[in-house]
Amino acid sequence: MFGQEGSRLRLEWGSEGVAALGEQCAVLVVVDVLSFSTAVDVVVARGGSVRPVHWADRASAARPADPSWTLRPSSLVSVPAGAELELASANGATLCSVAASTGAVVLAGCLRNARAVAAAARELAAGGPIGVVPAGERWGVTITADADAGPLRPAVEDLLGAGAVMSSLLGYGSASVEAAVAAEMYAWASVEDILHGCVSGRELIAEGHAGDVALASQVNVSTAVPRLTDGVLRDWSVADPVVAQ
Repeated sequence: MFGQEGSRLRLEWGSEGVAALGEQCAVLVVVDVLSFSTAVDVVVARGGSVRPVHWADRASAARPADPSWTLRPSSLVSVPAGAELELASANGATLCSVAASTGAVVLAGCLRNARAVAAAARELAAGGPIGVVPAGERWGVTITADADAGPLRPAVEDLLGAGAVMSSLLGYGSASVEAAVAAEMYAWASVEDILHGCVSGRELIAEGHAGDVALASQVNVSTAVPRLTDGVLRDWSVADPVVAQ
């Protein structure tokens, strides 16, 4: 039941959602708008790649070649082609790491690349079910906290990003109620107002990171499709799947 069997388009939250959908879906799309998925899109669109690091393993992550490169998307707009970054986050990076063991194709989606990721998901799923997993956040898990897990806090920005991907998937097949509601929410949403007004966006703005929220608010400006292969998110081109393999 919780795997939303019978629907070709499915949506469920967080690591529990990965567990529920991962072994049944041909493709999983992880959505963490503020800020992992947006950071990944910025890097991959510039010809770089990202190795997602599970939050529990963040202490062992390699330091970036440029210490100014962080999980903040605005710090990555000058990353050179060919650069590979290790990025840890309690949400998007951890979910990508967990999803890698399910056997599904794993993509990273956000508002910036929603349409391109949806097109790739259709191609890669080859008629099989597609699951979209909004990351949400974990209560009590912060950049300065020792905790690596906590109860799920659904995040409206990730529901919005998941809805953007899902809206471009409608017509692929039957959608679960959860998937359909996300797509409907996106259809009437004011993206910029939501990202600037939600708790996560307000927190970033208050900390002086309004530029990150602005980057994350851009819709379908990117054709990058970050696909997790051998533990690294690299661009995958729907137009040339032979090269992508």
